[in-house]
Amino acid sequence: MQEAGQTVGTMGYVVANALAAENLELGRIVIADCVNPVLASRVGWRQTALQRSAPIAEIEVVCSDLVLHRQRVEGRTSDISGLRLPTWDEIVNRYYEPWDREHLVLDTADGSFDHLLERAESYVRAKIG
Repeated sequence: MQEAGQTVGTMGYVVANALAAENLELGRIVIADCVNPVLASRVGWRQTALQRSAPIAEIEVVCSDLVLHRQRVEGRTSDISGLRLPTWDEIVNRYYEPWDREHLVLDTADGSFDHLLERAESYVRAKIG
């Protein structure tokens, strides 16, 4: 959508949910890796799973160490042509609604990648069987 000159915004979630629903109907596993800063976007994913009788495992990834988080943000580069990454100011000033239900929180400042991956895998297995 962005490459076609369209503003992604809410429509991006509409398209992503529609694609997820189609793939769930085909019996595929869907992993949605997205920011979901507002309750409405999270509800959309839940409804998509519920309407397709698919289990859902929700994981929030955070970095509680602001210095480390800023270093990561300012040091990263995009591997997607034309994708402009958000600045540190945009990230810290972004509107973000708290979660309203049980989910796994992974803090990337607290543990190795392998440890976080193990926690995520265990959580997903417990949720989806």
